[in-house]
Amino acid sequence: MIKKIIIILAIGGLLFPNLSFVQEVNQSPKAPETLEEAGRIGERILQGLPQAIKEPWQEALRVWGRMFNILSNFWNSYIFPWLENIWYKISVPFKKEVERRKPIIEEEFEKEKIEMKEEIKTEVPKTTKSLWDRFKELLR
Repeated sequence: MIKKIIIILAIGGLLFPNLSFVQEVNQSPKAPETLEEAGRIGERILQGLPQAIKEPWQEALRVWGRMFNILSNFWNSYIFPWLENIWYKISVPFKKEVERRKPIIEEEFEKEKIEMKEEIKTEVPKTTKSLWDRFKELLR
């Protein structure tokens, strides 16, 4: 079957270029001779342009719409549930671990807060005193 197709294509490839003599040689459009004739040709082209653009545009919108529907269905049917499952498997143990460590973290936070308050009480007077002393030295 494949051999027959290849043979037919090879014969067609050899014959079709040689059939060009059957076609009419002078098929190019005639150039306009006056400005009015050129203007009429331009008007016809401009009048046909919206329709020439409209049909391919609408066809492209139909194709893209179908592709979007296919991809949307594929996403909603396969990918989103798979990602949701992975997210659930990751997030549930993480949430459990956070809930387990929450009291410990809050306790450590309170300790740090108390330490910082004490440190501020002891360090700020030293800093302000040293700044005052430095200011006095500058004035002397």
